[in-house]
Amino acid sequence: MPIKSNLPWAKLSIHFPTSGRIPANASKGKPLHNVSIRQHIVDRVLARRGKLHWFDRLNPASTALVVIDMQETFCAPDSPAEVAGSREIGPAINVLTQKLRPLGVPVIWVLHANTHRNGRSDWELFFNHVVSDEVRLRTIESLSPGRQKVWEGLEQGNNDITVVKNRYSALITGSSTLERVLRNQGIDTLLIAGTKTNVCCEATARDAMMLDFRTVILSDCCAALSDEEHLATLETFIQQFGDVMTADEALAALEQHKV
Repeated sequence: MPIKSNLPWAKLSIHFPTSGRIPANASKGKPLHNVSIRQHIVDRVLARRGKLHWFDRLNPASTALVVIDMQETFCAPDSPAEVAGSREIGPAINVLTQKLRPLGVPVIWVLHANTHRNGRSDWELFFNHVVSDEVRLRTIESLSPGRQKVWEGLEQGNNDITVVKNRYSALITGSSTLERVLRNQGIDTLLIAGTKTNVCCEATARDAMMLDFRTVILSDCCAALSDEEHLATLETFIQQFGDVMTADEALAALEQHKV
């Protein structure tokens, strides 16, 4: 059953699979989160705004890829805050960055760190209430400033930018310098990748929209602890906060800008 789409590069239609739902991940190979945005969500979006996607085209000159929390604390096996799926999205992120850099799209790696001095951290609410004492000590150690680097399975470019945050959202006041970096680069559009889909990726993406950045969550370049949590973010985001695309769809929208 075809449905009209506002994306010219999609040949004006999206074809549903037999389940009648739009795939949240459509890249080649088996996706990490093999889920689909449910039909009633699609119907609600179409009834409300008359089209599925927020953005027809993306301008490479004002777009940046923001990759969140792809670091040892979350990617390494047996790490204190391991998201096992984060390792599985590494190849997709590498393919994407290889294609974005020649287009002039900046790649920004956002890493998380928290300070700990005299028995207190710079985020006491989190460390005292979200994690147990045993996990707390391991997490504080793993998130120490100076230890953070991009996960070894990811390929960095010479002109890539690295930003360090200390809250879920990299764009909340006081968390990082990300907003200033983006404004000074002339960026108004963000592609969001990384982990967890429903925590730091979603928090940053929501705040980006609130700050008037055109924001796209890349469904096949984000990882959560479960399909259900991943899907919940995608369905909420496409309704209220920004677009949801696969990496290939985002690349096609960037190429469309040249037409």
